[in-house]
Formats: sequence, C-alpha cells, structure tokens
Amino acid sequence: MGNPVRSEPPGATLGLSTMSDSPSAGESSAGDERSAASHHQHIATFASLRVPAYRVLWWSALYSFMGVQMQMLLRGLLAWDLTEREGALGIVFLVFGFAMLITTPLGGVAADRFPKRWLLFWGQFFITVGAVGMGVAVLAGVEQFWMLLAVSFLQGSMFGLTGPARVSFSRELVGPELLANAITLASLSMSTTRIFAPSLAGALAGWALFGIGGAYVVAAFFSLISAVLTFRLPSTEVVRSDRNPLQEIADGLRYVAERPPLRRLVIASTVVIMFGFNYISFMPALVEGIFELGEGSVGFMSTASSIGAVAVSIPLASRANTPRARAVIVLFGIGFGGFVMLLAAAPTYWTAVLVVILVGAATTGFTSLTSAVALAESDEHHQGRVQSLMQLSFAGFGLAALPLGLLAEAVGLRPAMAVMGAIPLLAVLAFAAGEGLISRRAPVTLPPADASGRTDM
Repeated sequence: MGNPVRSEPPGATLGLSTMSDSPSAGESSAGDERSAASHHQHIATFASLRVPAYRVLWWSALYSFMGVQMQMLLRGLLAWDLTEREGALGIVFLVFGFAMLITTPLGGVAADRFPKRWLLFWGQFFITVGAVGMGVAVLAGVEQFWMLLAVSFLQGSMFGLTGPARVSFSRELVGPELLANAITLASLSMSTTRIFAPSLAGALAGWALFGIGGAYVVAAFFSLISAVLTFRLPSTEVVRSDRNPLQEIADGLRYVAERPPLRRLVIASTVVIMFGFNYISFMPALVEGIFELGEGSVGFMSTASSIGAVAVSIPLASRANTPRARAVIVLFGIGFGGFVMLLAAAPTYWTAVLVVILVGAATTGFTSLTSAVALAESDEHHQGRVQSLMQLSFAGFGLAALPLGLLAEAVGLRPAMAVMGAIPLLAVLAFAAGEGLISRRAPVTLPPADASGRTDM
C-alpha cells in the first residue's frame, strides 16, 4: 500500500486500531487498549479536510450523495404514484438491495485490487445514465413500473461496487491517525445532503414545471459532477492478485469470522440497518397514506432526519476515536431502535417530524462509529472486503423492504414500523452482551446454616 497523501505532518498517533474495548481474553489486548486510551487526543473537527486529496474525495461524495438521496425519495414517490401500494415500495427497494447483495462483495475485492479512482468514476457514470434514462421516460409520459425496477437494479449494482472503494480510499488519503475523523466527516456530507436533497426532490416533484421527471434529471446532474471530480483524485498503489474473486470474498469472510469483536460488529450493524433503516422506505406511505399530506411533506420529513444527523456528526467528528467506541455504539443503537418504535406511534405529522430528528441523530452516530471501528481494526489488505461486508447491511435493508411491505399490508403500517424498531433494539442488546457491556449482578450468597437450619442473617 502506498504512503498516505497528507498536506502536513499528522502529529502523534491516536491509536485508532485499539478502538475495541471488549474485555474478553484472546480477542484483543486489554493492556494495549488502556495504553491507547491514555494517549487519546482531541483532534480538530475538520482535520481531515486539510488534506487536499481527501477534500476532493469529500466533495465528490457530497455531490454523489446529493444525487442518490434525491433518487431514493423519487423512487418511493414514483412507485407510490404508479401503484399506491406499500408492497410496491418494498419491491423497488428489494431490487435495489438484491443488486447490492450481488455486487458489494465484488466491490470489496475490486477496492483491494484495482485503482479506486476509476471504480468511483465508472460507478458514478452509470448512476448518472440511469437517472437520465428514468427522467426522460417520466418526462415523455412512458414510465412503467418495470423501468423503475431496472434503474433501481443498475444503481444498486453501482452503489455496491463503489461503496467499499470510497470508504477504504479515505484511509489511504489521510492515514490511520485521522481515519475516524474522515469517516465521520463522510457521514456528515451524507447527512448534509439529506437535509437539502429530499426537500429539493420533493419540491421539484410537486412543481409542474419539473415534476418527478425533471427532478430525476437534476439528480443526474449532481451525479455527473461527482464523476468529474474523481479525475482530480490521486492514483494509488494497487495490490495485484491472481486469485479468483470468489476466493478473495471467501478470504474476507474468513478474516472477519476469525476475529470475534469484528464479527460481532459486522453482524450487529447488518441487522440494525437491514430492519431499522427501512423506516425511510415507507415514509411516503406514512405521510401520504396515514397523515394524508403531499409530496413536499415527505421531503420535509426526510430533511428533519438529516437535521438530527448533522447535529451529531459535527461534535462526533472530533471524538470518533474514543477508546469507548463500542459502548457509544450501543447507546446510539438503542436510541435508533427505540426512536423508530416511537415513530410508529406518532399521532400527528409534526410529532413524527420531531421523532425523526432523533432517529436521524441516532442513525448517524451508529453508522459512523461502526464503520470507523471496523476499518480501524482491519489490516490494509482486507479493508475493502471488510467494508463490503459492512455495507451489505444496506443490501439487506433493500431485501427486508418487501417482507416488511407485505407485513404492512397485512397488519397495518404502524405495527410494521414498530417491528422495524424492535428488531434493531434486540440486536444491539445482544451485541452489548457479547461485548461484556451489560453488567451482571453477582449472585447472592447466603451464610452457612447452623444445626437448627437457621442462617446468621
């Protein structure tokens, strides 16, 4: 692996590779963790953006997320307009998730073997093509549900192929000292776009001059800017391998399976995102079907989620390398599941908006820290594949959308959303127990009884 690209000396090592605080013997060195904690330093909130190459990557990601977030809302709106069925919303996201499920492991291998700059460019190029095609179809009045599914599959495939490269590229550009800060700032860019992108998409979709078709074209423009910016990224050293990609994937699975702390983190993240994140998929049904409001209100609710996300990202960026990261992950995960359950019971639209702000804050805290910890605990030859496993949770999110949609049609949207919160809550509690973060009371021991059978109490 080539030397990290930096604009200035990074200073003292912050010990990110010791973020695990599991006390179990044989899984990590408790002594090393305590040593890292004693040398823990507070870093500037935007420290990674001082690195020119990372700054280009960050802006490219921001434009990419802007286009992706707009299309996520537009997919839901178009599916609802075409069918007015929760199950149709589930099918659209199922196709997106299935595509990610196929391509994300390959994307992890590609990130470890090929130039990341070109992976990002071609991924953004095809995302742009898909958005333009869908927009033109809607503007021409020939849109069909199968077209929406085809574009969802294309974009899910590209998202899966490029996601691991984008995350693992961060470490090459800033080095391990600023890794957690870089990951959190990447989450900040995503959260920032979620403030503006859904509102912009909803406003354009509801404006006769643009409509959903015009909004798709605008989303494509943001994706195109992201693709152009990748040309300014540096070339990085590539590890060549003659092994079959399937062998590489199997090696990545084995690498995670042999490391219990990393294995628990990957499993917990997958379950939480797979079920909890689906509240976004059914936001159009909640707002338009239950609260009987319009497309602009859907966009505003999605924006509310991002307000909470940004509120957490900014302070978290300077503290993301805390040695107690796993305990903080548990707190965010419990909040995530609990707040989604509260959203299911929200009696009014504005109550739901307030709850969604809390959901957004908990979601960002959980995903930022899990990604940073997983990357910090992986060696440089497996980072792409580890990140691909972490990002499979978003493929699972799409796959779970269909059964959750069918559940919503069978028992109602509110009970189905309660399930979306309950499952992540249980998964995080199981993760906490495995990490030894849930205190166990010592058993009460009675003093020995005397000859009469009485105790000295």
